[in-house]
Amino acid sequence: MSAYLDTRVSLYASRLWQDVALDALVAAPDAEIAGALMQRGLPQLAAGFVNPADRQNARSLEQRIIAEVLDETRVLIRPLSGDARSFLTFWTARFEISNVKTLLRSKMTGERPAAVLARLTPMGSFGRLDIQNLAHAEDVGELLRRLEAGPYADIVRHARRAFEQSHDPFSLDAALDHAYYEGLALRAKPLEDTVGAPFHTLMARLIDRINLVWLLRYRFNYKLPPAQVYYLLIGSRYSLPSARLQELAALDSLQAVLAALPRVWRTPLSGAVDIPGVFARMERLAASEAQKVLRSRAPAIARAFAYLILRERDLRALRAVLRGRHLGLAAGDIRQALQRVPEAA
Repeated sequence: MSAYLDTRVSLYASRLWQDVALDALVAAPDAEIAGALMQRGLPQLAAGFVNPADRQNARSLEQRIIAEVLDETRVLIRPLSGDARSFLTFWTARFEISNVKTLLRSKMTGERPAAVLARLTPMGSFGRLDIQNLAHAEDVGELLRRLEAGPYADIVRHARRAFEQSHDPFSLDAALDHAYYEGLALRAKPLEDTVGAPFHTLMARLIDRINLVWLLRYRFNYKLPPAQVYYLLIGSRYSLPSARLQELAALDSLQAVLAALPRVWRTPLSGAVDIPGVFARMERLAASEAQKVLRSRAPAIARAFAYLILRERDLRALRAVLRGRHLGLAAGDIRQALQRVPEAA
């Protein structure tokens, strides 16, 4: 198993985009884009760029990007079993939870089932929901009841309770996200215990980033009270444990929160002035750690997870480049949107 997976991850790693290659793509002639995408193992994106109608369709671009992620994940989990397979399979469930959010919003707005079905992300063999059945539920309450009888019952149960209390779409989305990442952290724990530091570090960077960015958004953008903010955060055993998060949620400004962080985060976030800046810096640090794991002799499952983290980061960058080119944005604006290099550069 490990030999196959290690070999496959090493082959896939050659597809990752260096900053200089992304920079070149920003200004490359249209005729060269499809070829560049094919060289990096992205045939679905290349095909979409050739077709002008698909190129202009933001939803189609997003669906092709997710299809690439699912295709590569399907190959990587082929030799896996047990905790490793369960974890990477659940990692893809983020996209199906996004479909759940789309279905719920469609019931709130009275959208026709046929219209919402066309907007959902195809999950292929990773799909666990009966989408047709769910799309034809009468209302939000009926949809939630059907979802609670399905494979994501634990995630949806929390969301239903939040919605019944407030009937607020934000509370519904936040509860779904919270329950999903709680489930991911739960599935990661056995691997952290057996695989050790490489896998633990990847999870720590992920959960710390999500918790801190959520805390800042909920507290200072949405003006939620500290107790509600803390309730919506993921239970953590990493550099920002739950007790520290509770203290941070009680502070009254972004700068106060950053100043109270442990050194592992206070130093790299020093000088950040807004929440997008905090996110970008934390993501760059996470990418750096993932690169180290990918290039190391870490266990195969840790290298596979590191690759998937980096691949999705690449694909988000490509989405920014392709959409920016379609919208006719200046090359400098597209490069700034990428946020792949430190602001000082």
